[in-house]
Amino acid sequence: MIDLVITGDRVVTPHDIGPADVAIGGGKVMAVAARGGFPLPAGARLVDATGKIVMPGGIDPHTHCLWPIPNPDGTAGLTQGPSVVGRAALHGGTTTIIDFTRWTHGRSVQEAIEARMRQWRADGCDCDWALHTMVEGDLPPEVPSQLGEAIEAGHPTVKIFTTDITPSRKGRMVDFGDIWEVFQALAKRGGLGVIHAEDNDIVMHMYAKLFREGRIGFENMAEVHNTLSEDLSFRRIMRLAEKVPGTALYMMHVSAGDGVRAVREARAKNLPVYGESLHQYMLYTEADYRRPNGQIYHTYPSLKSQADQDELWRGTLDGAINCVATDELCCSLAVKTQGRRIDDTTGGNSGVEPRVAVMFSEMVGRRGHSLRRFVDLVSTNAAKIMGLYPRKGAIAPGSDADICILDPALKREVRAEALHESDYTPWEGRTVDAWPCMTVLRGRVVVEDGRWAGGDGRGGQWLPRRVPEEIRAGAAL
Repeated sequence: MIDLVITGDRVVTPHDIGPADVAIGGGKVMAVAARGGFPLPAGARLVDATGKIVMPGGIDPHTHCLWPIPNPDGTAGLTQGPSVVGRAALHGGTTTIIDFTRWTHGRSVQEAIEARMRQWRADGCDCDWALHTMVEGDLPPEVPSQLGEAIEAGHPTVKIFTTDITPSRKGRMVDFGDIWEVFQALAKRGGLGVIHAEDNDIVMHMYAKLFREGRIGFENMAEVHNTLSEDLSFRRIMRLAEKVPGTALYMMHVSAGDGVRAVREARAKNLPVYGESLHQYMLYTEADYRRPNGQIYHTYPSLKSQADQDELWRGTLDGAINCVATDELCCSLAVKTQGRRIDDTTGGNSGVEPRVAVMFSEMVGRRGHSLRRFVDLVSTNAAKIMGLYPRKGAIAPGSDADICILDPALKREVRAEALHESDYTPWEGRTVDAWPCMTVLRGRVVVEDGRWAGGDGRGGQWLPRRVPEEIRAGAAL
């Protein structure tokens, strides 16, 4: 039964952008028809989106909810959970987020996943969600086969670090022998490696060097997590994957021009390699570390130069950058700015809510990207790569009715006080060309004209996934 019809003059479907009616019932898109040609059933609601943009709900493939983080008083704390982040995402037009299960020694991969899912369900999430599986350190020999079982159970993406990131995080890095074993499991069972790639030798060498020289302020972060590290690590991990046929890679948070070029060259060889950048890398540089509270712009690896940023933007046009994520880490300003050194600055960002509006303004408004390219980068590509398409990332018959309506009449300055995440935003004062006036999750209007209409905070669903063969077979998208 049809219970909602959205009519608009700029509706983004997989095959067209233009006038259309979208008929929704039972949480699904039932039909997409010529505008005005779909009779409104009795009792159905009609939403007139004339002059607005009707697009698939955003997908953020890189968030960290309920993540361990020290408090300013030295006690152990956690970042905000999915109950906060999921609702903020919906306010900003994002309907699906992908977070992480962190496997640690002393338990099986399955036990880690089950514990993480209990934690998420206890906190409650308003938007739909999925989990990458993160492994770290010296992997016991049974872990690759356990990852294979997790892939079969709907958790097909595996996060791996090639660095400890900071000297205090010893045990985060996975050595290349263990990565080799994991890649074989991924290739055999249809998984996807999601990689935090930095060269640990270079990173730790630079920490030691800057400490010797007394240049320990966080404003020097780009010297530690530098472009050489990204170049070496990206090429090494891609070469290893190439030697294990069937291994597909998703390079997380590409921050440097050298990383973009490495992804581009791999894809030119038709290797199944995909690039993700973050909106802060694309709009801030290492010079912003020297602004007041410059830590708010940081996430790991680090902000880089203007030339690196320019290459990231080129990558969004030629296919080297396929997704724009946030590395969401929702905490207070006091927590975000408590570290002032190269080895203790808090990573991540409070950014899931303004992501869609900020990137629409920067891509379409300021740089002339097509509306299609924008939707691909903030929604559709993530759905395809992560094994959610066409359930997610599309306005098409049979797809979940996840829809964001962007309204160009809602041009505004981003202000933390008007958001729903934290007491700060790295986008404070930035003008955006549009803002969501409505978010629909599986056919339910959950946000309308800035007001929450989504119920009690437990409307989100876990999404089992399977990475499609075409994504794993070569450089798709």
